[in-house]
Parts: sequence; structure tokens; C-alpha cells
Amino acid sequence: MPDVTDVKVSVVAGTMTVMHGVQADIDGVARKVNSLGYKAAPILADRQTAPAAVLDSAQSIAASGPPDALEGMHGHDHGPQDGPWWKTSKAQLTIVCGLALAVAFGLSQFLPQTQPWGFIIAMAVGLIPIARRALSGAMNGSPFTIETLMTIAAIGAVIIDAAEEAAVVVFLFLVGELLEGIATGRARASIRALAALMPKTALVERDGTTETVPADSLAVNMIVLVRPGDRVPADGVVVSGESAVDEAPVTGESVPKRKETGDNVFAGTVNQEGVLKVRVTASAADNTISRIIALVEEAQESKAPTERFIDRFSKYYTPGVMVVAALIAILPPLLAGAEWNTWIYRGLAVLLIGCPCALVISTPAAIAAALSAGARRGLLMKGGAVLENLGKVNYVALDKTGTLTEGKPKVTDIVGVARDQRETLRLAAALEAGSSHPLAVAILAKAADEKVSIAQATDAGAVGGKGVVGTVDGVRLFLASPRAAAEEVSLDQQLLIQIAGLNDEGKTVSVLLADKEVAGLFAIRDEPREDARQGIAALHDLGAETVMLTGDNQRTAKAIAASLGMEARAELMPQDKQKIVGEMRAKGKFVAKVGDGINDAPALAAADIGIAMGSGTDVALETADAAVLHGRVKDVANMVMLSRLTMRNIFQNITLSLGLKAVFLVTTVLGVTGLWPAILADTGATVLVTANAMRLLAWKGLQET
Repeated sequence: MPDVTDVKVSVVAGTMTVMHGVQADIDGVARKVNSLGYKAAPILADRQTAPAAVLDSAQSIAASGPPDALEGMHGHDHGPQDGPWWKTSKAQLTIVCGLALAVAFGLSQFLPQTQPWGFIIAMAVGLIPIARRALSGAMNGSPFTIETLMTIAAIGAVIIDAAEEAAVVVFLFLVGELLEGIATGRARASIRALAALMPKTALVERDGTTETVPADSLAVNMIVLVRPGDRVPADGVVVSGESAVDEAPVTGESVPKRKETGDNVFAGTVNQEGVLKVRVTASAADNTISRIIALVEEAQESKAPTERFIDRFSKYYTPGVMVVAALIAILPPLLAGAEWNTWIYRGLAVLLIGCPCALVISTPAAIAAALSAGARRGLLMKGGAVLENLGKVNYVALDKTGTLTEGKPKVTDIVGVARDQRETLRLAAALEAGSSHPLAVAILAKAADEKVSIAQATDAGAVGGKGVVGTVDGVRLFLASPRAAAEEVSLDQQLLIQIAGLNDEGKTVSVLLADKEVAGLFAIRDEPREDARQGIAALHDLGAETVMLTGDNQRTAKAIAASLGMEARAELMPQDKQKIVGEMRAKGKFVAKVGDGINDAPALAAADIGIAMGSGTDVALETADAAVLHGRVKDVANMVMLSRLTMRNIFQNITLSLGLKAVFLVTTVLGVTGLWPAILADTGATVLVTANAMRLLAWKGLQET
């Protein structure tokens, strides 16, 4: 149509989006879609971009698309369904057709003279909507659809006095479409459920009072009150209160997380115990749930390469089947004097066997189910193409800080020298109380874990570039680097060897001096994530090599990498990471890059597949092809596994659909099977293929160990 620039079809969401210029006839677009037998409604675009009309197809998403989309999905019911399946127009048509068939069968038993008209009427109930779609498709450039095949076969069956079979064929076809739509709806429902995680209202605190407002009206920096049992209405930071928050709906974490002042909370998670005051950090359009939904929607709108191949294949396959069916019907009577009725019947049966429904649905059904299963596990992939390509990965480059590690330094060792470990920790924690420096946070966290009571330090302060000083219980303290401590007191050889050993393990060492004597040592390191070793091992098991790419120092990088069983490349700038990824690709490797920071963005874009950690920066998430929402390293291996499982499923589906067709084609030409088995073969193959694809919805991934 004039001024239509692009058309995007989302099979699972059941929508079609038309991008157009300002001169486009929106009403004309809607009329065109309505003429195909589907419902269309224009909506206003919510972004300041090119105008868009979203056409919500109640009958078939593909029929809302251009002719090539029509070829692809053949008008099957994948549109959005509100309420139970039996209330959909497709289900009601199937039920009415079934009842009409039952009535015709009953009349044929008691009033034989009603034959064949009872069956012709029953057939017409289901065939008229199908024939209308076939005619509309033909008029709009898609003459070779399954509706066309069905219409020719049913009318032909009536002509050769097989009205009873024609009625059954139409009914079985409708049943097949209905089952297919229900199965696809399952995948859609699991994604739509994400939106249900968001509460509709929020309690906003203003001038000491609270006010209930719509959750989608929340703005950044508003303070909201989250009571026990409430869902958090927006992404934010806790400004007061303490509670356990169930993050399972968003991250999949099975154990509630402790939240206190300064901690981040996600929209859609459930507050369990105390009242929290949260400062909003993202509007409704930008919160965690919205980003997940946007990623999934983007994924649904993208077609995988295999799917495009199947669509192209069906364009030649469908007319090819019609030609073969016509030759089977015509040549034996013409050339060998065979009976016309018999061979026309067999030609019609071949026409039905050739229906490409199962073949065409084989890929999108599997892709939709896999994307949905992945989304539920926190694995977000921007499209079927990404899902397919993940299975080819044989080289994985991972960032260190925030990807392989938590990104939060922890105290790994406390060495008592002049004081015991507990006393050393008590004194250091008193010095660091109130500081937000990462080393201070690590020491205070350790003190909290050990339940050490923290005294009040006096005269506390920082010594530029060296450490912190203060007085606790009358003792003058200095927590400093080994070099700064050595300027104050002499460190003996054994202590220096101990410090060097800790440094070799990639740990940062601080020395606590108490009145000019060494009270003890602290070793602090950003520790690997709990599942990092398991995740790297899983990638190795899948045949993928791994490398750590980090801007951190050589010693720390090598120590962390060695503990995980991988190699490391350290002290890298962003362009260095990008260059290494490019070099690996040039060597023929299929490279996945995993990172979480802005400095990872160039390498994420350069890789065959870029994977962002969900806790990472917006830049990393935008640049990446996929995201691991809850930051588990093993989920990178899960993505590769899911991809390979999906491709295996697609191969099974294609083999199943073509195999059944081959068997019934031979038996039909030989006269062993007829119209009923033919349609059962097609409907059965479609249902089997869809059911096989839906098995992916039950995928759980690598289990906890």
C-alpha cells in the first residue's frame, strides 16, 4: 500500500505493527486487513518516532501482514485470546461445525433421503469462512494458502460424491487450527504473565502523608511506601526500613534477599516483612519488568533464519503440491484409461497431505516456546536469530568484575598479629563505620557477619592516598596499605612474605596499626560468584573455550581465573577487549562476549553474540543481543543449551512433518489411504509438531548444585 514503510508481525503476541508515513491512509490499512477476515484497530504511537498503527488480529496474526506473511502462517489462529479458549470465535466456529456434522450424521441414519445435503450444509458451516479467507488471500497476492488447498479439496470431494468425507475433513481442519492456537497461546500467556507482576497502584509519601496513585504515574525521586505483602511498584533504592524481599518473580532467586538502606529493589518483587521506604530510580516505562517485556516483545518480532527458509520453501512447496495433485488426478485416466472418480479422489487426498501447516509451524512454535521458557528463567534473547546462533558458540569471553565476580569486595582473610582476629576486626570496623568506600563496606559486612559489636571511634579521618586514622578505647589506630604502614613501623620478613602470598592470590592487603604495632592484616578480594566455577565447567562441557577479559591487574586476574579453571587476559582497555574478540572471530571462532559495564559495550557489539549481565549498565543491556537477568554465570551455558535443544526440536519437527507426508503420499497414490487419513495425517502432524515444540516450555536448565 502507498506510504507503508515497514510491517512487523509478532506471532506469539498476536499483533502486527505497521510503520507508515504521514500520508498513509490508516483507515485504508484497517479496511485491507478487515477484508482478509481479521480485525484491525489503529492506536496512537506512544513514541516520538514515525507514526505507527498496531493492528490487533483476533483471527490470525499472519493475515494482518503482507502477502509473504500470509504465505508463512496460513491464517491459523495465533491472535490474542482473552478469556477461556472455548469463547474464541475460532472455537465457536469449530463447535458449531461439529454440531452440524453430528446432526447430519444423525439424520443420515434415520432419514437417508437427507444425504448428501445434510453433510454439504455441515461442510459449508466451516468452509465458508475458510473459502472467504482463500479468496481474500488470492485477491491480495497470496493464491497458494492452506485455505485454498482446503477449499479445492472440499468442493472437489462434493463433486465426486464424497460429501460426508468433505464435512469431516473441514471439521478436522478446524480442530487442528484450534489446537494449534491453544498451544501457541500457552507460550503467549507465560510472557503476558510478566505484566501481571506489576501492581496497579502505589503509596506515595508527600509531606508526611501517604497518597495512593497509579503505579505507572510514578516519577524518578518520588518516595513510595511498600508495606509487607505488597509488590514493589518501581525500581528504586531503599531510603529507610529493613525487610526480606522475594525476588523470585524477577530474578528466579529461590531465597528472599535481605534489603536495607542503600540497597536496590526491583519492580514486581514482593516485600515480605517490614515496611520499606523506597526512592524511585526508574519510571514505569524503564523499570525492570518493562525492560523484560520490551526485550521479549522485540524477540518475538524477529524471525529466525530457519523460519525464513521455511517461509520461502512453502511459497514453492504449496503450488508444487497443487501441480502434483492435479497430475495424479488427470494423468492416469488420460494416459491409462483409469477411472476418473478414483484418481480425482486420490489427487484431492494428495492435496490435503501436501498441506504445509505442520512444516510452517515447526520453527515459530519451537522458537516461541524456547523464548518463553528462557524468559521465565531470566534468559532474555532479542529474537529467534539470537536463539538459533547461541548454539553455535564455541568461544566465550567474559568480563571479570560484576560478571564472573559479584563486583563487591569481601574480606577473605583476617590475620591476627599483636591482637586476635576478632579484636582486629572490631577495631577496624570502628574506624570504617559510616564510610562508603568499597574496602570499608567489606570490613563492615564482615563485622556484621561475625556479629562483632562496633565501638565509637573518635578523631577519625582519612589520610590522603594512605588509609584512615582514628582512636578507639584510647588506642590510636591506622588502617593502611602495606607501603604506608611500612613508613610508620618496621614490618618483619615473615609478615612481608605473608602479605606477598596474599597478593599472589589476587587479594588487596590492608595493615592495621595500633599504637605503632601491627595489630593484624586484612585480605580483601572481589570473589567469584557462587556458581562461576560450575558455569565455566558447563561451558567447557559444551565444547566452548573460555577466557577472562579484564581491566584489572595481572595478578588478581590470573588468581581468579586459575580458581575457575580458565585463562585470563588482564589490564585491557575497552578497545583491547574489542580487538581480542575480533581476532577470535577472524580465527573462525563463533564468539560470545559476556559483560556488564559500559567498557564492555564495544566488545559486546563486536562479538557474534553479546550477552549482558542483568545487573549491568543500560549501555551494556542495549548493546547486547541477550541478557542474563539474575547474573548467574551458568546461565550463559543455559542459553547455549537452550539454543541447541531448540534447534534439535526444530529438526525433529521438520523431519516429523515431512516424514508423515511422504508415508501418506505413497499410500494414497497406491489407494491404501484416502481423504480421512490424509487430513488426520496433516492435523495430527500439526498437533504433534506443536506439542513437541511446547515441550520446551518445561525446560528448567542447569539445576542448582
